[in-house]
Amino acid sequence: MDEQAGLPNLHFVLVHGVCHGAWCWYKIRCLMEKSGHKVTCLDLKSAGIDQSNPNTILTFDEYNAPPLTRFLSNLPDNEKVILVGHGAGGLSLTDAIHRFARKIRMAIYVAANMLKHGSDQDIKDGDPDVSEYGEVADLEYGMGLDQPPTSIIIKEEFQKRLLYHMSPKEDTILASMLLRPGPVRALKGARFEGGKDADSVPRIYIKTLHDQMLKPMKQEQMIKRWQPCQVLVLESDHSPFFSTPSLLLDLISKGAAASF
Repeated sequence: MDEQAGLPNLHFVLVHGVCHGAWCWYKIRCLMEKSGHKVTCLDLKSAGIDQSNPNTILTFDEYNAPPLTRFLSNLPDNEKVILVGHGAGGLSLTDAIHRFARKIRMAIYVAANMLKHGSDQDIKDGDPDVSEYGEVADLEYGMGLDQPPTSIIIKEEFQKRLLYHMSPKEDTILASMLLRPGPVRALKGARFEGGKDADSVPRIYIKTLHDQMLKPMKQEQMIKRWQPCQVLVLESDHSPFFSTPSLLLDLISKGAAASF
């Protein structure tokens, strides 16, 4: 039992955002395990220690399926997990609740893309706008310069400003050493449909009020378009797993309590 939140021991599955990996959850995993919970942190394809080339991953299924879809497929029918996704990891959560609603107790979106279908309007609402900073990302064109880019990474000089401006220096340095290009073409192609039980999965959205990457206005647009059952707010940058891990865990626990 999690004495602080009054929760039974739960199984949390933590899904990272683009360019990150399972490593970014190290503080949250430690806090959760200290509270007695089971925690699974996955590397999506080409992220973290997965050595796949992001320029060869052209569809969302290729990016998402090997780690998360396989994990949920193999999960016993009598076990339910709580999914927690950050940033573009929200796309993986939405895909999962369309496919595996009966195995998911709750989906918690942390400064994440929460798009019900991936329609053009969904994408417009959820696409980060950092144009005021100029060219903030390095793009690679693995299929040729006449084709859309295949991978993306935030330039190192913009990483702290956009992702970690309230985070400890040791974490921003760690991230600068571990961030890897993400398969942007695959992410842009994410679409979700056909999950008749998708709306049966409770969703929580955690807004990051000082986010310079996915600005609060963008988060609010997604919330209004596909309303979750609860919206919680956090005084943090885009990466509360670094900047405010204890407060983030408190909100995750508060959200999880609503599933009982």
